[in-house]
Amino acid sequence: MGESDTSGRWRECEHWGMETWHAINTLRVVRAFSDEPIEDEHLERILNAGRRTGSSKNDQHWAFVVIRNRAHLRELASVGHYAGHLAGATVAVALVTPDASGHHNNSVMWDSGRAAQNMVLAAWELGIGSVPATVYDHALASRLLGLPEDRRCDFLLSFGHPADATKLTAPNRAGGRLPLSDLVHEERWQDR
Repeated sequence: MGESDTSGRWRECEHWGMETWHAINTLRVVRAFSDEPIEDEHLERILNAGRRTGSSKNDQHWAFVVIRNRAHLRELASVGHYAGHLAGATVAVALVTPDASGHHNNSVMWDSGRAAQNMVLAAWELGIGSVPATVYDHALASRLLGLPEDRRCDFLLSFGHPADATKLTAPNRAGGRLPLSDLVHEERWQDR
């Protein structure tokens, strides 16, 4: 890996962390967390991974609310049908966006998803597990997060060190993903 100097030539730069494909290919959802704290510099790195995400027209419509308080995490666990893992998270990050509608909302949702995935991959590199929670009760989430009326939270991310450390090195499950041949079409959609 390298970076360009002012003459356009590539100079070598030090590569930190795991390889991108390795992170993507080994990523696991972690729903149960240990009591081990997340170091401040690790949390900052995770948040910076979200901040550094590209966005449509560079609008950067997101903001992040960090939740560490155990009682607050337990309250947030009731914002969605499958959000119970928030109660056991070491830290949660709420992805907050403008309360947009129409085609503009598509860009905001796409950008938020990209920011979330960057944070998840950055955490994984650090040995920190994560899982997303979809918000179904927006009024409750807004109240608990103290959001202004023009903001909303559709997703929260739970972070923490896995309760089961073997999650970090578990092999891919057979049949865990559809084969590429079932997903990819050349030029046009083709029924299989």
